[in-house]
Amino acid sequence: MSDVYGIKHLRPWAPATYQIRVEGVLDESWSDRFGGMRIEVMTRKDQSSVTTLTGRLMDQSELTGVLNGFAEMHLPILSVECVSLENENTEAL
Repeated sequence: MSDVYGIKHLRPWAPATYQIRVEGVLDESWSDRFGGMRIEVMTRKDQSSVTTLTGRLMDQSELTGVLNGFAEMHLPILSVECVSLENENTEAL
């Protein structure tokens, strides 16, 4: 993990915790398909639903797989956020 002036940098090959929001309802039973992420559904004032998935993914390749899963299910992606980085001992080659 690069650390310049106390700032950690996200690396494509490093694990990180992500929070992803999609339009619509995704049942908790889909957690395994989406990397074991925790699934929460909230209802907006207009009665539409937003599903939030939060969890640790091994790298951005796994993140891409999760996002592709939403595309296959025709669930619009509202946001993707890296909420925490993890320690990494491997430097860029």
